[in-house]
Amino acid sequence: MKKLLWAVRWIIGLLFIFSGLVKANDPLGLSYKIQEFFEVWGWHALHDYTLFFAYTLNVFEIIAGVAVIVGWQIKIVNWLLLLLIIAFTFLTGFALFSGKIKTCGCFGDCIPLSSAQSFMKDIFLFILIIILMILSDKYHPTEFKLTSIFILIISLAGSIGLQFYDLRNLPIVDCLPFKKGNNIQQQMQLPAGAIPDSFALHFIYQKNGKELSFDQAHFPDDFDSSYIYVNRKDELVKKGNGLKASISDFSLRTLTDTDTTSLLFDTPKYVMIMAKDFEDYLEWEGTVTKIINQAASHKISIVLITADAKTASEKFQNIPILKCDATVMKTAARVTPTIFLMEAATIKGKYSYRNLNAIESAIRNW
Repeated sequence: MKKLLWAVRWIIGLLFIFSGLVKANDPLGLSYKIQEFFEVWGWHALHDYTLFFAYTLNVFEIIAGVAVIVGWQIKIVNWLLLLLIIAFTFLTGFALFSGKIKTCGCFGDCIPLSSAQSFMKDIFLFILIIILMILSDKYHPTEFKLTSIFILIISLAGSIGLQFYDLRNLPIVDCLPFKKGNNIQQQMQLPAGAIPDSFALHFIYQKNGKELSFDQAHFPDDFDSSYIYVNRKDELVKKGNGLKASISDFSLRTLTDTDTTSLLFDTPKYVMIMAKDFEDYLEWEGTVTKIINQAASHKISIVLITADAKTASEKFQNIPILKCDATVMKTAARVTPTIFLMEAATIKGKYSYRNLNAIESAIRNW
């Protein structure tokens, strides 16, 4: 029985610690996932608090996992873990059975799990926690209480510090498709064997007060301007195999709305500055100006990518500005702005603007 308790305790503890650490590596990623749930439920008023929720959840997972292993306040921690796993099971179950959320983000972007895998993982943990609660009276925590408290304090400081660092300097381990070394064009291609979903397009028009529906292969013979467009519906004909490109919807457009993605990727060497918005512009203005001057002094092209082209045009008048979707930029650049050193479509370097010395050194030695 003692061996069973020992095994259960360590399995639960390590799983929670691992889960918390993986997500703490990229707290913004978890924040965006929480926003996805809130949007489905219509809880838009809570969007401004999702980063706080993510930060707190990651800290709690790590501390709870450590507490189970060292035996600190085991009965209280067991109840907290039970409540947490019930909440997780509800979320993964909702993602699985509703189909409205593709993945729950349980292990972040580094270890993507399907909704079914996440749900089964939570069921497994739920059973283990129930076992631990039933047998908790036979569980003997460590005798070194001061040591346990010291370990918990170190874990608390470490989990808070890790997330603080990541939010300022990009994730320590970049598991996103826009990571250093990746070729963006290659990441935009469908993987071998991918079968996309097949859709039939149904058009709805109105003529002489009547609403008519037909697909793209069966337009009326007398179709002319007398038909008034009403709507279009996409009907899923055949489900694909789920294999998709790692990067989708990545498009760079000029201020006149010309797609220039391929043209930019034909450039041998350039600095790409991604600034989704300009909320904290005064904080990073000076640093970005130094980066622009450094690149210009080495005759390296510079381009600013943003979702707020109007403000960008007011702030930067001497460098090219390209527009990009804000949602795509959330994935590409966790810090605003993020600096990319590009060779054609390949990311040779990726930095938070706060790493000015590293950026200037990389440009000098490029």
